[in-house]
Amino acid sequence: MTKASTKTAETAEFPTFDPSQATEQFRVFAEQGVEQSKEAYAKVKTGMEDAQKVWESTFETAKTAAGDLSLKSISAMRAGAEANLAHMEALVGVKSLSEVLELQTAFMRKSYEMMVEQAKDMQAAGTKAAESVAKPAKTAFEKAVKEFQVA
Repeated sequence: MTKASTKTAETAEFPTFDPSQATEQFRVFAEQGVEQSKEAYAKVKTGMEDAQKVWESTFETAKTAAGDLSLKSISAMRAGAEANLAHMEALVGVKSLSEVLELQTAFMRKSYEMMVEQAKDMQAAGTKAAESVAKPAKTAFEKAVKEFQVA
């Protein structure tokens, strides 16, 4: 038969639970969480304020650019109306068909030249307006990308 050997069981000791240390650790953890939340809120707040400034600047620039384009359009329409009235006045004093053809040809040439010049002016004004409207957003985007690369 077998002999029963007697072994003493090793006893495992568990660390004792100290409520005062647990409370202290919980308090430190909670304070760190609050501090991180404050930092995150400050970053978000700053980002939102910057975005608001960009939007305000963009809308103000767009308003100014739209006003400039409107003034150029009105000026072009006024110039066209004045040219049409001057042509009509000249046609009233015509005595022959050859004069009518001569006046009409000159009027059409001047009208075409004026239209080309106005189109160039409007294109330049539109390009300038688009660039100035996009500039605040472009600057903010470049700043954000630069900050992201640093972080």
